[in-house]
Amino acid sequence: MIVIGLTGSIAMGKSEVAKIFRSQSIPVFDADQEVHALYDSPEGAKLLLPLAPDAIVDGHVDRQRLSRIVVEDPQQLIQLEKTVHAEIARRRKKFTIRAEHAGHPIVVVDVPLLFEKSGETDVDVTIVVSAPLDKQRQRALARPGMTAEKLDMILKRQMPDAEKQARANHVIYNTGSMEDLQMHALAVLTAIQKEHRL
Repeated sequence: MIVIGLTGSIAMGKSEVAKIFRSQSIPVFDADQEVHALYDSPEGAKLLLPLAPDAIVDGHVDRQRLSRIVVEDPQQLIQLEKTVHAEIARRRKKFTIRAEHAGHPIVVVDVPLLFEKSGETDVDVTIVVSAPLDKQRQRALARPGMTAEKLDMILKRQMPDAEKQARANHVIYNTGSMEDLQMHALAVLTAIQKEHRL
């Protein structure tokens, strides 16, 4: 089974590419979605309680409170990330084992900080989704709850797009319509299938 690591900086179109792969019956592990599920669960509240007790409300992690805590104390972010990352890595491993047992030839793990956290060592192929930087900023700032300050903090934690492209096995450029994006994503998928004789 081939494990594809799908990544890309914020608002580049990575989630849209993940949807395209899902439409091809490829299982996709969404790391962000898993983090949200963790925060909404009693398990997540228990995991983060020793690190950020003020962020725990009614047995789950309050994301807005957590966001304020890490903006005020970047050191806190490092410890929280380490704890959450370990739990998400455990869930990702379970996901890939289940997919392999089910006979899937390809799975995709959608991980925003794949290169930043050296996650490329856990996958067979890497794909980066890229878009022009002005479009990226425009799309990101249109998201609910996003501010210029929050975006700048996110971008500081992310590797520059050009460096991600240089390190990836494949790049999907999100510069046109949804139809163009689908065409590019499927072309990359076909190339990977040929490379690995699937």
